[in-house]
Amino acid sequence: MDYLIYLYTSTVVIAAALASIAVWAPREVWLKLSALVLSGVLMATAYTSLLHLLGRPKPANLEWALAAVPDATVLGATMRENEAIYLWLKFEGNPEPQSYVLPWDLEKAKELQKAMRQAQGSGTKVRMRKPFERSLDRTEPMFYAEPQPALPLKDPVNS
Repeated sequence: MDYLIYLYTSTVVIAAALASIAVWAPREVWLKLSALVLSGVLMATAYTSLLHLLGRPKPANLEWALAAVPDATVLGATMRENEAIYLWLKFEGNPEPQSYVLPWDLEKAKELQKAMRQAQGSGTKVRMRKPFERSLDRTEPMFYAEPQPALPLKDPVNS
């Protein structure tokens, strides 16, 4: 979430530039004051909206920065029938988990429940294949339980 400060800073710079253009333009004083007030309101609104978005899951179909990620670990999931599937995902190389929402899909919900049961039974994690792929052609299930890791090889000398 470090990028939010850059988004907010760029919004403030743009609003300040627009306000300065409005102030220096040959207009009436009330128009100049209105431009300053509106710039201030824009800055406050941008700050509030960015803070509000921090607690909301991101719609998976709007993800573009991680669109090419091959898979993710599902840390948690909640399903609301006929509404949405809420996921808490962890990506390789990213220390922070992220929250996403998928539109309701009965088949995906069944896959997720099956993978969660299998993962719990085998003591592994649930994985999600191509979380942001928009293709309708899915030959493999989207959710699956990680296979159990192989046991370490026995050392024949010490046995």
